[in-house]
Amino acid sequence: MDFETIFIGIVVALLYAEVTGVYPGGIIVPAFLAVSLNQPARVLSTILIACLSLFVYKMFARYFILFGRRRFVLMLLLGGLWAQAWLLLVPSLYSGPPELRAIGWIIPGLLANNLEKQKFLPTLASLATVVVLTYFLANLVKMIG
Repeated sequence: MDFETIFIGIVVALLYAEVTGVYPGGIIVPAFLAVSLNQPARVLSTILIACLSLFVYKMFARYFILFGRRRFVLMLLLGGLWAQAWLLLVPSLYSGPPELRAIGWIIPGLLANNLEKQKFLPTLASLATVVVLTYFLANLVKMIG
């Protein structure tokens, strides 16, 4: 089901972005969140890491000229670093569920980049819409096929 969900997620995200003009966290991000929707702790961790990456980026942007490729690469690096730090620190801080980790190292950075380029709430609302729609369409395809 993962292949179908990712494929459906990419198509839905692309159509959503074309119709509304708002990217739901990127084109691939909603697909991976929809695959992990049965693990809400992973989805929440990924969104929190993206927000943390965005916060650190805004701190850096006060002192450095960051736009275009530099911004994008910095967001990806921050997302990956925070995802790795989260993976190493969270289990040692408290005994939380093992699925309390980010979805990959790239997804938080992609989401953070879109949160920075667009307004925060429209991006998260679009992300939620596309993730839920993708999840239900993927389950529909699974039931039919």
